[in-house]
Amino acid sequence: MSDNEIPGAPGPEPAPVEEPTKPRGPLPPKHDQRGPETVSPTGQPTGADQDKVAQGGAYLTTAQGARLYDTDHSLKAGPRGPVLLQDHHLREKITHFDHERIPERVVHARGAAAHGVFRAYGAAAGITKAAFLAEGAETPVFVRFSTVLGSRGSADTVRDTRGFATKFYTDEGVFDLVGNNIPVFFIQDAIKFPDVIHAGKPHPDREIPQAQSAHDTFWDFVTLHTEATHHTLWNMSDRGIPRSYRMMEGFGVHTFRLVNAEGATTLVKFHWKPKLGVHSQVWEEAQIACGMDPDFHRRDLADAIEAGAFPQWELGVQTFPDTEDQMFEGIDLLDPTKIVPEELAPVRPIGLMTLNANPSNYFAETEQVAFHVGHLVPGIDVTNDALMQGRLFSYVDTQITRLGGPNFAQLPINRTHAPVNDMLRDGMHQTAVHRGVAPYRPNSLDGGCPFTAGADTGAYIEVPVEVPAARKVRDAAASFDDHFSQARLFWLSMTPTEREHITAAYAFELGKCWDQAIKERGLRVLANIDPELCARVAEGLGLPAPEATEPLASPEPSPALSQLGRTWPVDGRVVGIVTAGEAGLDAVREVRGAVLGAGMVPLVIAPSGGKLGSGDDAVTVQRTFATARSIEFDAIVLVGAPAPAPDAYGARDAKTDDGARSTGVDPRVLLLVTEAFRHGKAVGACGEGATVLEKAGVAADAPGVVAGGAASTVLDGVTELLAGHRAWDRFTPAL
Repeated sequence: MSDNEIPGAPGPEPAPVEEPTKPRGPLPPKHDQRGPETVSPTGQPTGADQDKVAQGGAYLTTAQGARLYDTDHSLKAGPRGPVLLQDHHLREKITHFDHERIPERVVHARGAAAHGVFRAYGAAAGITKAAFLAEGAETPVFVRFSTVLGSRGSADTVRDTRGFATKFYTDEGVFDLVGNNIPVFFIQDAIKFPDVIHAGKPHPDREIPQAQSAHDTFWDFVTLHTEATHHTLWNMSDRGIPRSYRMMEGFGVHTFRLVNAEGATTLVKFHWKPKLGVHSQVWEEAQIACGMDPDFHRRDLADAIEAGAFPQWELGVQTFPDTEDQMFEGIDLLDPTKIVPEELAPVRPIGLMTLNANPSNYFAETEQVAFHVGHLVPGIDVTNDALMQGRLFSYVDTQITRLGGPNFAQLPINRTHAPVNDMLRDGMHQTAVHRGVAPYRPNSLDGGCPFTAGADTGAYIEVPVEVPAARKVRDAAASFDDHFSQARLFWLSMTPTEREHITAAYAFELGKCWDQAIKERGLRVLANIDPELCARVAEGLGLPAPEATEPLASPEPSPALSQLGRTWPVDGRVVGIVTAGEAGLDAVREVRGAVLGAGMVPLVIAPSGGKLGSGDDAVTVQRTFATARSIEFDAIVLVGAPAPAPDAYGARDAKTDDGARSTGVDPRVLLLVTEAFRHGKAVGACGEGATVLEKAGVAADAPGVVAGGAASTVLDGVTELLAGHRAWDRFTPAL
């Protein structure tokens, strides 16, 4: 990776200082970008290059292709006269601008996405006839990650559930696996979905707070509606503030039914397991990132792909017998607020997904992509989960409103790669040019086409499940009444450090509520999860801890639920290299080369921008002391002890502590080190860098610190620490 391959460049070529005046065609996309596959609105491969569906030509034109000589001045009656109504270019330009925005998603409005490929292992061949899961099958995918509560303009690192939606462009049609990074949901029935979202959204009178659950209406709902307890506990854990989308688990949430070639059925739950492991931010780090870089997660995903550190996930399934009661080990498989611990039903890997290209246009792809739980292919069917059943209606209804009509499937990012002959006609934004005169069945005028298919010709056939005779009721099975045992299972499966983070999250969120009754009710819920958790949160709220109102369950802990205690690949990790400038440049080059060689991303941090050194060996500065903040880096390596830079004073940069200038080290570097240390990140120091540790009050022998020795030796130690994500030994939990 050369300097110009460090991710983040806005265009494929460096921009000149002066405005270009020689006509030329549009620049190609960056090397990491691609658009949707070029298929027709009816799923037929066109063979067209992607540049044939993008803007073309060297000259500015109207939407109809007429070349324009000016777009800076309206047509007027004289230079100072009124604008003329006949200015067709002005009217076209302004009218289109007025209609550029479409309604944002009610939920999952804030998102980022990428293209990729899914390769099946063949391990699912015995349980499903879905062709894209056959051994060696490769399927294009488009994946959108998102937060749930915030608007499109909210921050990435808020405490929230994340969406993890995958569109498989299979040869048998589109399959959408629309899931979350949390395996359970707040509610058991879709009829309550408007309620939980209304409760989580900003208060309707003030439209605050944005993109967070730390307010009265959310906690009012979830403490009265205790089926939300399990999901809420996951949200209050570190899972609610992931390190990046690349290090986030995904779940299909519901139980699906698979059918194989012989017609045998199996119940399954889908899991996405990130190859980099499941990692999170610490709370202070997430809060700083909201202000310093609200685009933290989307930038991380795009930069990693641009740098060639392609994120990967294994798709796995937990399998269960398709019994009449649809229970497994006493767990109701139709209850979306319950998990099946992996110790009871291991996750079997069935394929590998690699995201290897960024979108070329956010609106056309990430914003307009439309997912639907009912986009199914032969071999995959739904179950009677009441939340899933409601989603089967809601998603299509939403897309019709948001994307302007029933033809949203014809947008390039949504087009299936299988031939379409659906007899659907007309409607807003119809871009297919249909032929024939008989869009109905049966017909003879179009030769009988289209014909229905059979099982032997790839038809989608619903599993003929018996529906038991029953009265019409608004009710749920008795097994849905257990709201606390699995929340307790999750709590008992956490390490002491993770429990501390959960405790702090509840104390913060309930502490932000104004109404005293909601705080007290929240504590009653916690008492039914664990008395120690309840007591610690009550202590933070200054309230007495209530007694449990239900017997405490005694589940066997599930180690698979904890994020700590294992090691993971370091691909794509970001290492900040702090330098004093030209001094120690050889060590900077050595560390930078080693970081690249390890598959990580180096960002050189110096007193000012530009280049260090000259000629072919010059090193580009990616961050300055003024622009760098610890949240951007997974580790810090100090090469040298930089003195205060010329801009290191409070009036210029508020991060500068004028009193700290007396240490002889730039105060912003000290802040960078102390924050990274406080957040449990690896810190390395070679040469004069050890002086910075001393001035920052960080012991050279503290956990997660590597000091002394050659630059390569220090980086080896830092890389080893990065495999564990953080130096958890720095945290001393009380629990």
